[in-house]
This record gives sequence, C-alpha cells and structure tokens, in this order.
Amino acid sequence: MWVKLSPMQRAVNEAADDGAAAGSTPGTRTAVDKALDVLTALVRPDGPHRLSDIARHTGLAKATVHRTLHTLGESGYAAAVPGGYDVGPRLLGMASAALAASRESRFARPLLHDLQQRTGHTAHYAVRHGDRAVYVDTVDPDRGYRMSTRAGGEVPLHCTGMGRAILSRAGAADVAAALAAPPGDPAPHLPTDPAELRRALATAAEQGFAVESERYEPHVRSVAAPVLDATGRPVGAIGVAGLTFTLGADTAELYGPIVRDAAARLTEALGRPAALRLSEGGRA
Repeated sequence: MWVKLSPMQRAVNEAADDGAAAGSTPGTRTAVDKALDVLTALVRPDGPHRLSDIARHTGLAKATVHRTLHTLGESGYAAAVPGGYDVGPRLLGMASAALAASRESRFARPLLHDLQQRTGHTAHYAVRHGDRAVYVDTVDPDRGYRMSTRAGGEVPLHCTGMGRAILSRAGAADVAAALAAPPGDPAPHLPTDPAELRRALATAAEQGFAVESERYEPHVRSVAAPVLDATGRPVGAIGVAGLTFTLGADTAELYGPIVRDAAARLTEALGRPAALRLSEGGRA
C-alpha cells in the first residue's frame, strides 16, 4: 500500500537517507535539527536572507539548505522573495498564536508598554535558553530608531544587558559555560578578560540590574533586570534599550530601579513567592 507523504516528511526522509549514506555518527544533527536551524536563521533581523548567509549561519551545506528551504516553502514556513528567503505565512501565524497563548507574554506585555512609556525607549522581554537569551516580545516607540533585536532573535548571554542580567543571578557553572560560548553575530567588542566580565556581573547582582554599553551593538546602550522562577533561578530578563546619544550612562543608571521593579512584578506574576522577589538587588 502506498502512503502519501507530506513535503516535510519527504525532506526528513531524504535527509535521513543522506545521513545514512554518509555514515551518520552519534551527535550529528538530525533532519529535524537542520530544519529548525534553518528556521532560526530565517527569523534573524534584517531579512530576507541569502542562501549563502543561511548556510554560513547554520553551518550546513548549501545543497542541504536549499532542499530544506524548498520543503519549508511548500509547507508555508518559508518563502522565496526578492533578495533571498524570508519567513512564510504559516510560520508567522504559528508565532502569533504562540505569543497570544503564552502566559509569560500576557503578563509581560503590559509591563513592556509601561516601561516604553516611562522611558521613551524600546522595551524587551527575553527568556533564557541554555547559554543564550531569546527575545520573546518587544515594544517600540511610536517614532525614532528601532532596535535591530526583534522577537525570535537570540544572543549569547554574556554579550548583552539582557543576558548579563540573567547571568547576574545564575550559578558559577552557568556563568562559566556562558562565558565560554562564542559571541556570534554581530561581532561584539567584548572584554576578553573573564575577570572583567565577572566584575560586571557582580555589580549587576548587587544593583539588581545590568547596564551594557556598545559591547554587542555599536551605539546602543541597554539596562535590564532578571526575571526569576519559583526557585529563584533566572529564567529571563526585562529591560529597555536605546541609542547611546539618547540613553546616556547616567540616565541608564536612573532607569535601573524602574526596570528592576518591572522584573520583580513579572517575577511575582509568574508565581514566585513574594518573600523571595527581586526588589532591592542582591541574591535571594
């Protein structure tokens, strides 16, 4: 009996056959891994993205990327557009539905609007995924410059204010793993001395918020505070970011307590005991 396969199933089978023919070994990426890597590359800022750029970002062969994009396009998850490839309508719909259904997003959204209104700068909410921060939601000003980081984008934890806010409440092993992670794109101007990074994290832990200036993205300054789970572990961060000539260093320090309070409110809304809230800085 013949069974009709969906485009996605065909691509999975083809990639599996490729791996078997090449002699797959433990630890190699599966077809699903490769498709997810391509999707992750597609949602990066400044799309559409060329096939060669996606291949470079994912580390996959161009032929594999091309085949995966073709299959994702047939399924509505990717789209060929002038200049390269972009996310497809089906992926956009899924992302919108997931964001609307997210309990964290429902609690974070009004806090982001409040932060944006009070500071005049872009407000971000990101969650931790391993050694990276994944941006979940963003509220931009009505006018002016918009930050390049958008929902769905991800950055290494040690590279940005959001990530450093998370690391300021993380354990020593998590900090060491994050500091060892590659910086990714864009190439940041990060301090190479781990001791300097640890001092910055210690300051952030003491204050309850982290300030980062132009290390990851030129001319951008950010201030962020960690969001904690019921056990006190950092699971995300909330903060604001702006151009350095509009968000000065002194102003960022003044916004710190405002951002810290928003993080404490989100922490409490997500169910952390009030007695353990992050309200005054330091470790619980």
